[in-house]
Amino acid sequence: MNLWLRIFLPFAAGYYFSYFLRNVNAVIAPELTRELGVSAADLGLLTSAYLLAFGAVQLPLGLALDRYGARRVEAFLLLIAAAGCALFAAGNSLSELAVARALIGLGVSSCLMASFKAFSQWFGIERQASLNAAIMAAGGLGALTASTPLAWAIPQFGWRAVFVALAIAGAAAAVAIFSTPDKTGSAHAEPLRTQLAGLVEILTSRAFWRYAPQSTLIVGGFLALQGLWAVPWLMNFAGLPRAAAAHHLLLMGSGMLIGFLGIAFGVAPLAARGVTPLRLLQAGMGIGLLATLLIVLGAEPGEPLWFIFGLVFSAGNLAYALLQGHYGAALAGRVNTALNLMVFVGAFLIQWGFGAVVDGLQAGGYATRDAYQATFAGLLALQAASWLWFLRKA
Repeated sequence: MNLWLRIFLPFAAGYYFSYFLRNVNAVIAPELTRELGVSAADLGLLTSAYLLAFGAVQLPLGLALDRYGARRVEAFLLLIAAAGCALFAAGNSLSELAVARALIGLGVSSCLMASFKAFSQWFGIERQASLNAAIMAAGGLGALTASTPLAWAIPQFGWRAVFVALAIAGAAAAVAIFSTPDKTGSAHAEPLRTQLAGLVEILTSRAFWRYAPQSTLIVGGFLALQGLWAVPWLMNFAGLPRAAAAHHLLLMGSGMLIGFLGIAFGVAPLAARGVTPLRLLQAGMGIGLLATLLIVLGAEPGEPLWFIFGLVFSAGNLAYALLQGHYGAALAGRVNTALNLMVFVGAFLIQWGFGAVVDGLQAGGYATRDAYQATFAGLLALQAASWLWFLRKA
């Protein structure tokens, strides 16, 4: 089998699995709310337990990837994700489901970063942006599956049966990734002190803090919405039934997938015409903020806006390859996980905070629709500020 496929396909399967799990709660939210009787803030906390565990492990994950290599680290962690899925299927209380959700977040925390690390070891720097986008396209397929197809499956099989199937899929993905070839020198016996010094170098660099605020608020905000709040927003603000809301989620995932494929195959031709990945990132985030504004204002028709929202989000992930270019290949794991930490800190805080603000505004007398609109508008203001910071540092 072609080396590219031997490396790419198993890691793509892992990221597909990861992205499906990231978004599954958005579709099963009505069932969880009905069965557990939780508030919006509780639902946000339950779902964001994934993001909290995911983000908390990013810095040690970077050290592990650079020290032990991608295939060993991801295969081990995917087994934890499979166990988390099994526990989620059996959970009967908010606390049990939150613990299971946290185990899932921990278990899939390396799926994207391990892919980036493996690509940095096997392929040249000139191919990183395209390869990164290709692996994210696999995540886009996971997002698509966790929309209308999942909304169809839940009434047929129940959400618990879905999580049993996910536990089996996670174990299979772990075996596939562990079976990928090793590259000589892919794991480094670098002293821990030296590894930590490299991490400090990244976290204190001006390059890192140019990218971090935008990734935290815009990319993290997208993940928070896609992973939970998009469907409640569409149901409570736009008044759509769940099937129609899930269809919007499908459109958003379709846009994201097309965007990733476009980046995977279009970066090199565009660069030859003078359109650099940096310019794509800047323009994509600006267009995404405009689409968000129109969504917040309730512009119609909404379907194209959600498609564009997903399409331009794909550009946000160019930040990983762009930031990695400021450092040596030996730091690739730490660079990518440091930025990913910021993304998932943002996603966690936004996913939890969105529900808390909605609840607080409703308690203060806001109608449900107005509470959702005011919360989303506040998030958009923060995102716009981070984009302007990124442009100012150009």
